Amino acid sequence: MRVLALDGIDHRGLDILREAGLEVTARGKMSEEELKGVLGDYEALIVRSGTKVTAAAIGAARELKIIGRAGVGTDNIDVTAATEGGIVVVNAPEGNTIAAAEHTVAMMLALARNIPQASAALKQGIWEKKKYMGIELRGKTLGVIGLGKIGREVARRARGLEMRVMAHDPYVDPDQAAHLEVELAPLEQVLQTADFITVHLPLTKETRHLLDGERLKLLKPGARVLNVARGGIIDETALYEALKAGHLAGAALDVFEVEPLKASPLLELDNVIVTPHLGASTEEAQVAVAVEVAHDVVRCLRGEPVLNAVNIPVVRGHMAEILRPYLMLAEKLGGFLAQLMESPILNVEICCNGDLARYDLASLTSSFLKGLLRPLLADAVNYVNAPVVAKKRGIRIREKKSREMEYFANLITVQVQGRRESHRLAGTVNQAGEPRLVNLDGYSVDASPAGHMLVVPHLDRPRIIGPVAMVIGTHNVNIAAMQVGRREAGGEAVMLMSIDSEVPREALQAIRQVDGVLDVRYIYL
Repeated sequence: MRVLALDGIDHRGLDILREAGLEVTARGKMSEEELKGVLGDYEALIVRSGTKVTAAAIGAARELKIIGRAGVGTDNIDVTAATEGGIVVVNAPEGNTIAAAEHTVAMMLALARNIPQASAALKQGIWEKKKYMGIELRGKTLGVIGLGKIGREVARRARGLEMRVMAHDPYVDPDQAAHLEVELAPLEQVLQTADFITVHLPLTKETRHLLDGERLKLLKPGARVLNVARGGIIDETALYEALKAGHLAGAALDVFEVEPLKASPLLELDNVIVTPHLGASTEEAQVAVAVEVAHDVVRCLRGEPVLNAVNIPVVRGHMAEILRPYLMLAEKLGGFLAQLMESPILNVEICCNGDLARYDLASLTSSFLKGLLRPLLADAVNYVNAPVVAKKRGIRIREKKSREMEYFANLITVQVQGRRESHRLAGTVNQAGEPRLVNLDGYSVDASPAGHMLVVPHLDRPRIIGPVAMVIGTHNVNIAAMQVGRREAGGEAVMLMSIDSEVPREALQAIRQVDGVLDVRYIYL
């Protein structure tokens, strides 16, 4: 079997492939047309971040069984097209953790002591000490947004520098944070308190421009901002304005909204430090990700289960056809509940009723946990590692089965519990093989878990649905479908809407102001 390795995969990963008896062709970056022309001859493809693996290229791959990304993100791979083609996509979620954490600390130190600016000046023959006066990190507060693998490693190193560490992460239990000597707090409190802010999140619809103009204004004067995660989490235009106005003392950026970065007003500012996406660029990290992906490619081509599948849960034989629609349903249930919960998740209970109870629940549980964790962790969580990631985050998981059937031949019911709230969600698959939501917190509903959705708990009385719909219409958003569930007349009810596009924050705030509305949550699946 043949493997095409692009973008300069480390030779130690290629050696593993060759030792397994695979024929390896190593090339540099390829264009879409070049890839389309050759990919049909290979069973496996490995890339880093340079080559874009598009739907057109995947469509030309007649024998392709697996695509490996030697790194965490899969932004440059059309995962949907690969999935539709039955091609496994794997990544290397662990390999660059230390490299990214150390680069973050290096950028923070350089930012605190003006090292790049002083170095550039001295190389030009300018000896200036007063201009480049810095600050100490000891005693300062570091705000970490996203306490995943990299965020935790940054926090450990910051504590070693005698910094106070605060963090915002809705998925982390306070007991775990306390073990790290980290104070958990709401995002606004972290922003208002920290001297340095560092983000360690994937780029998703929820995290794009998470630090926008309004949130940057919450930072105290003289604060400094770092991004060694993904470009786009910080609004670069708003950041420029905050720096230019003197509200922020500086910024250190390794990633950008458009890469490679060729022009930006940020480059004009002396208090901005930039590096060309070097977070994972250490010799050790590149070896680690190449080796990690190579082992999964070998496993796949031998017909063995892979460890870091991004798109396909490991289910074999006749069970695959039976469980496939329910795996999709379970993942949707997880994604829905992840966005509904406001407090860290401590307990998860998954119950399967009907014929599903005949099967092992492991794959369904993994799919649910992937959906539950993915809004925060993106490509760092997959079908294989989701249970381990959940356990590391202190989430306790309980599985239940029952052959008893009521209204549905098969039903998956999931309850998630945090310190301050809990939610229960049930779903099934209809005769057309489509997932449906049938119960939310005890309210009967019938909705497709897809696209943009609004959940609006409210009092069951007149003149509520109309004003909510008017707010949505005023913001030029079309309502595709709507369900209202209630337990009894005049009590509490829930409105579940499918809408055609995202609603802005001001629309959500206006809905909350409607008399009788108890809350509103925007969900995107």
